[in-house]
Amino acid sequence: MHLPISLLAACTLAIAPTLFAAGEPAPLTPLGAERGASPDGQIPAWNGGLTAAQVSLAPNGTPLDPYADEQPLRVISAANLERYRGQLTAGQVALLERFPKTYQLPVYPSHRSIAVPAKVAEWARQNAGRAHLAHDGNRVEGFAGVVAFPQPRNGLEVLWNHLTRPRNASFNQASDSLTPRGNGRYVQSSVRQAFARPDALPGWQPGASGNVLYYFSHQMTAPARVAGEALVMHETLDQVAEPRLSWLYSTGQRRVRRAPGIDYDSITPGTAGLRTADSRDMFNGAPDRYDWTLVGKRELYVPYNSYRLASPMLAYGALIGPGHVQPAPTRYELHRVWEVLGTLKPGMAHVYASRRYYVDEDSWAILEADFFDAQGKLWRTAQAHSYYHVVGEAAVNAMEVIYDLRNGRYQVSGLTNQQARPFEFNVPVTASYFSPGALRSRSVR
Repeated sequence: MHLPISLLAACTLAIAPTLFAAGEPAPLTPLGAERGASPDGQIPAWNGGLTAAQVSLAPNGTPLDPYADEQPLRVISAANLERYRGQLTAGQVALLERFPKTYQLPVYPSHRSIAVPAKVAEWARQNAGRAHLAHDGNRVEGFAGVVAFPQPRNGLEVLWNHLTRPRNASFNQASDSLTPRGNGRYVQSSVRQAFARPDALPGWQPGASGNVLYYFSHQMTAPARVAGEALVMHETLDQVAEPRLSWLYSTGQRRVRRAPGIDYDSITPGTAGLRTADSRDMFNGAPDRYDWTLVGKRELYVPYNSYRLASPMLAYGALIGPGHVQPAPTRYELHRVWEVLGTLKPGMAHVYASRRYYVDEDSWAILEADFFDAQGKLWRTAQAHSYYHVVGEAAVNAMEVIYDLRNGRYQVSGLTNQQARPFEFNVPVTASYFSPGALRSRSVR
């Protein structure tokens, strides 16, 4: 269902004063999602999300599926595509048509599992009254913490909400990436990553973050030929004024050097040429090469509550098939999403002439993305199969997948099923940990 932009804007302005009012429940959640159920009840009302008491953990710390007893309400396939086409993205339709015998979308009851910690709610409340776009939309000022625009007025603000969405303040993740061949066999690589917002550093004070949005590092652990290679990055808030700062450690050269531009449509290493730098995490980096239009809000079948996909009881071989991820362990639900269209500006260069993003109203994470070439033809499509991690108090991905509809290949990243301890949350960090000087000492251990 589409909601016209004019109506969205009117609703947003009308309810802004009562967003965080005491007494009667506000019409929006603390992060700006519609609190109520959809008219037909298929999308339930938000009741606060999952709590730790409702979810058990596997031995490796992964939350077990709290909805494991549920059965699909329906399975969308090429055979019944026309019935559901209006609630699917162009990428989903293309995959159903390309693999009519094997690709399916199992649809389950919808659950609004995203909880909002008190600190996150407070940040969103403060940002709602003071955050604003600056430098032609390439920077957010008056912003702290997470969720810059809980009441977005345009496509660029929705995009910034993805960039500033709630994530654990400081965490480590061990994960695997796979690049399957046409027969379903794959090459696997493994990485250890660290993430920290400035507010996780000792002594941080509001307004003291400068131009840093977050700190990030990764170190390859497999295969053997790249093990030890590492990168540390300072993700800048305004990347037009100051491109992200990144340094590489090469095991072959045994030295640290400034990394070349890892941005826009440069190709991400280890993805078989399928993933541009700015499509990692569905979208990252500077938004300046596109005009961003808020198309509206839609009710779509999107990957959601993908606990089964993250299960340590599932080996990667059970997830990967020829041409696409095996559909049986996936889970799709009907949810409200913001649709944002990015159109390449005149005079700007990028391999994608346009891109469409579908952003979850509860988590502000992009769940589906479609990428189009200069002729307006759908080229690639991506999916983030996420779930709410009750320990990290944030949504994380069971996997992120990108499909190339031209050559039939796909790449899967962020898998944690076979990791002994995939996540560590609220990790003590210091600024020196993310310094270039610390790269080599960590890599040669």
